[in-house]
Amino acid sequence: MSLKDIKHWVFDMDGTLTVAVHDFAAIRVALGIPAEDDILTHLAALPVDVATAKHAWLLEHERELALDSVAATGAVALVRELAGRGYRLGILTRNARELAHITLQAIGLADCFAVQDVLGRDDAPPKPDPGGLLKLAEAWGVAPAAMVMVGDYRFDLDCGRAAGARTVLVNLPDNPWPELADWHAEDCAALHRML
Repeated sequence: MSLKDIKHWVFDMDGTLTVAVHDFAAIRVALGIPAEDDILTHLAALPVDVATAKHAWLLEHERELALDSVAATGAVALVRELAGRGYRLGILTRNARELAHITLQAIGLADCFAVQDVLGRDDAPPKPDPGGLLKLAEAWGVAPAAMVMVGDYRFDLDCGRAAGARTVLVNLPDNPWPELADWHAEDCAALHRML
């Protein structure tokens, strides 16, 4: 299947449709999380009262980042082109869903995604788990093989692979995970040219 034939696109948010601004090392320090630990996995293993407080801090920190979001190179034109073709578009982010909506509003793409097709960390297990992608496939009535997962990090590619979807790596000058990406584009503008 060619990229041009795929009509169901799921995007990661931060670093894919937006310029990456999260300083994960600083977030780990602020929350007392070891440098080698995944933030969401670490928080999930904490006692409920501790996890609740740390999740609240994370949500507020990420809200400020969402309000100031800047679209990644070529992202707006790419998404508008896909939406204009009538393709089904979704978001699968490790961020909170409400912040994903704020981010989409900030970068001018909120009208391109149906509200129910934006999934955050409370709607599905966080990537690399394929649950969110499978949830969208079921909601859209398509096989995962008819979808493409677009992201800027290994978790996005692992998620797509585990679900049985195609994968695109964007916003990295080279591809450190060639075995996981069906396609690689330097940025969303380059991906747009591949359509």
